[in-house]
Amino acid sequence: MTAEPAAAAARPRNRRQLIVGAAGRVFSERGYHRASMEEIAAGVGITAAALYRHFPNKYALFAECADVMVDGLVAALDEVPPGAPLTEVVDAVARVTVAHRASGGVYRWEARYLNREDRRRLAAKFGHLVGRVDEAVQREHPLPDERLRAVAALGAIGSVTMHRTSIAGRRAERLLSDAALRVAATDPAAAVEGARAAAPPAQPVPRTRRAQILAAAVPLFARDGFANVTNGQLAREVGLAPSALYRHYPGKVDILSAACLQAAGLLAQWVERSLHGVSGAREAVVALAATYVAYCCEYTALNSVAEAELAGLPADLRRPLVLAQREHIAVWEQQLRLARPELDPRQARVLVHAAFGVVVEAGRGLRRRDGPGHRDAVTALVVGTLGV
Repeated sequence: MTAEPAAAAARPRNRRQLIVGAAGRVFSERGYHRASMEEIAAGVGITAAALYRHFPNKYALFAECADVMVDGLVAALDEVPPGAPLTEVVDAVARVTVAHRASGGVYRWEARYLNREDRRRLAAKFGHLVGRVDEAVQREHPLPDERLRAVAALGAIGSVTMHRTSIAGRRAERLLSDAALRVAATDPAAAVEGARAAAPPAQPVPRTRRAQILAAAVPLFARDGFANVTNGQLAREVGLAPSALYRHYPGKVDILSAACLQAAGLLAQWVERSLHGVSGAREAVVALAATYVAYCCEYTALNSVAEAELAGLPADLRRPLVLAQREHIAVWEQQLRLARPELDPRQARVLVHAAFGVVVEAGRGLRRRDGPGHRDAVTALVVGTLGV
């Protein structure tokens, strides 16, 4: 008779907040479709039934998670006085982002699973955030760049939500703030000496049925998300019966794995070409920046699939891709530390990921309009991020 009141008294008052925090971590690590309410509930130490008392379904919980970091960022910037120095604005963004590091990755790739109304609402909040940062950027470094530096600066800071490099919170905040300030001070129209990528490796021509299935799957995965593409869609694209797909791939996830491996292979080839004959660490860093920007522009769909869907792969299929990622990052880290010997390995790794974040967000800021001028602009911002 007395057990129920005692249990109620022990229930944390911030349980809903705890649930959202746990859910954000699970959604960031496993993706929306692979995350389960049972796993989220276990992270809070409650049953799934208790979880449903707070949220009617997984989507409702996901939608709230997608808002958490941007709401925190907007609130933090609302506390910064109008006309405050850019440093104060950037520091506020870095502080909130690092605090939400474990769950903040939800918005970057998983937000595509929100419905249209929720996506529009989230985009409006980010638009307000970009506007506040851009005001400060233009006050101190006025340039007609259509908010590109503001978006890139946010991308540099937001990158910390997309990797697990171990670094103290205050140290990460300072490193990311400094990177964002360098981005803001960079003129995207200024040419970067030596910023030319080698000719891209040719994407394989789909001559076999297996290759045709892969080529058809990539744009579908990029547009609709892996979980939303059916075997029936894939089969129709290549003129097969759905059952015939299994003669070429054991399952749909194996097609995704093949796409990610193809992306990793093309990037590795391109990096090898671009670094051939390069002398000097700074020149190597600039070549890496130009190559990565060109790769993301040249293979937009393939790269977005590899970036967005990696978390959805089973561990055995994900392992070789993670190793390929680490090898690629190690090349950047080695050259960056040669160019900037004051950096330790963790600092260098965080800055490399910040450079990747600039490419992702600046690419979105340019609405994927490709061309030499746009590639040069993003490359300049990447080089600025790294401080070489």
